[in-house]
Parts: sequence; structure tokens; C-alpha cells
Amino acid sequence: MAHNQDTTDRKIDHIRLCLNEDVAFKNKSNGFDKYSFEHDASTEVDIHSIDLETDFFGKTIDLPFMISSMTGGANGSFKINEDLAVVANKLNIPIGVGSQRQALENKFHHDSYKIIKEVSGKVPIIANIGAAQVAKGLAKKEIDLILNIIEADALIIHLNPLQELIQKDGNIYFKGLADEIENLVKEIEIPIVIKEVGSGISKSVANKFLNIGVKGIDVAGAGGTSWAGVEYLRNGKKETPYWDWGLPTSYCLRKVRELKVEFDFMLIGSGGVNSGTEIAKAIALGADVTASARIVLKTLAETGVDKTVLLIENWFKTLKEIMYLTGCQTLKEFKNVNMIKSGDIY
Repeated sequence: MAHNQDTTDRKIDHIRLCLNEDVAFKNKSNGFDKYSFEHDASTEVDIHSIDLETDFFGKTIDLPFMISSMTGGANGSFKINEDLAVVANKLNIPIGVGSQRQALENKFHHDSYKIIKEVSGKVPIIANIGAAQVAKGLAKKEIDLILNIIEADALIIHLNPLQELIQKDGNIYFKGLADEIENLVKEIEIPIVIKEVGSGISKSVANKFLNIGVKGIDVAGAGGTSWAGVEYLRNGKKETPYWDWGLPTSYCLRKVRELKVEFDFMLIGSGGVNSGTEIAKAIALGADVTASARIVLKTLAETGVDKTVLLIENWFKTLKEIMYLTGCQTLKEFKNVNMIKSGDIY
């Protein structure tokens, strides 16, 4: 199979821009700033016995957090993925790989995916392919390749219509996507997760995919990295009317959570999750697991593995402190904690 240099170059550009440019949303937040916790002055919680262990598709992880899909399939990504896998191993948390489209096009950078399994040990690893590739139909051998190369525990299918719309030579043809995903649900044994890349997943979209057997929804809402912004910067432009397009993470979690009454699925909260307080608010608004990408990548690049581990550990120290202050001994209790909207306080 011919080497598609365009895919590799694009991945390199994405890493460079996420590390070096301001690609965050400009005027739209993730919405967590609009909520406060109800303080429990009579708390009797034993903060030292709070247990954050969480089930992740049948595997026990130590924290309700995953390193979100970022890299793979480009020069320089081998070392990044190796270090991210070390972080995941040290914390016993899941790790997602970046889009594996490149792995289908050629074998040049397969080692940048394989290293994750080699280093991460027994933590869950999540494969990743784009909706555009799924919509056109993937052969069984192609699916087997992207799953087997990392011995995947789940498969993420990322929905990125806005990014494809702005991306030079982007693929905006998603017709037949739901049917193809339904076929995949029947064809592969591991769970499938539907994920946005920063514009959010609405309740109606989540409902559509849960009805065909998808087992996870990662809302990846607005308020974190703007992939519209990333693509406009790649195109040499600094402004776009779609830089802030999307549904805030808090809104997505609050609405998609309502589907828990009807469906048994994992709700993943990502999209501008950059602190322990935001992790706490994501869980209180419905997330079973939270996830971050760019801040983890930047911390790793600037300070190394140990400081990245410490960053995440401190986030969950904050979560335990907030659980203590709200009178919640368990994560189950915390998911039902009272959240107060700003308008109801002031």
C-alpha cells in the first residue's frame, strides 16, 4: 500500500499546533464555570477511605479518568505514545490512541501504535478511527488490523464533521454512517464508543447510536481544543466563524445523562477538562469517566512523565476534597450531589 504522506503531515501539524499555538475556544467555555457545589457544613466523610476505583468495560481502573485519543502514525509520535503509556501504566488508567487511519494506509508508523501496548501493561487501550472512514465501509481485515495492532479493549469512532468541513481536502461524506456502525457493533466483540472531537454530542445523537448498540458516549464538548481553530491555523488563517462552534461539555453531560434511564452505557466527560474541579463537576453532571488530551500532552512535552503523573494525581486529590466538602463518601453518591447554577446563587 502506498505511503500517504498527507495523512502523516497532517498528524505532525496537529501535534505541533496543539503544543505551540493557542487553539482553545475563544468566547465559549465548557460551561463548568456556571455551576457551584452545595457545601455540606456537616460532612462526616472519611476522606482517607474514599475509593475512586471504577469499572471500565469490565476492567478495574484506579481513577475515573482516561488519557484521551491524541497521537500515532507520525514522526515523533513514537516517543510521545511511549511516555503517555508509561503515565497510564503508573496510574492504572485507560489510554486512547490517535486516529488509526494512517495505519490503514501504510505500515511506516505502526510501531508508534504498538509501543502503547508494549509499555502500558494491562490498562485498557482504546482504538480509534474516524467516522468518514467508517461511513465508506471498512473491510473486516482493516478493522482487525487497527484492533489487533494495540490489542484494543474498545473502539472509538470519532465524529468530526466540522473539522472535516474546514480541513483542506477533508472528507465530509458521512452518509450511511449509522448503518455501518450498526454493522460493526454486530461484527466485533469489544464495545464501541462514539466520540466528538470538541463540538459536543447532543442527546438526540447519543440516543441514535445507543439504539444501535453502542456502549459508550464521549461527549467531547466545546470549551477545550477548537479543532476548527486548529484547521484554520493549518490553512494559514487566524479567524473562523466556526472557532467557537459547538455544545458546551456541561450541557452535553447533563442532557445525555438523561438516557441512563433507558440505556446501560458509559458516559465519558471530555472537552476542556483541565483541573480537578472540572473533573469533579463533570462527574457530578453525569460522567462515569472523565478524559483530557491537550493539557496532558503539553505537560508531558514540557515537564516529562513524572510531572504528568503528579498533575493527574493532584486532580484526583482535589476530587476527594470536593467529595469531602459535599458529604459524599462514594462516586455513586457524588453523581447525585446538588449542583447549583450561577443564576440561583446571585
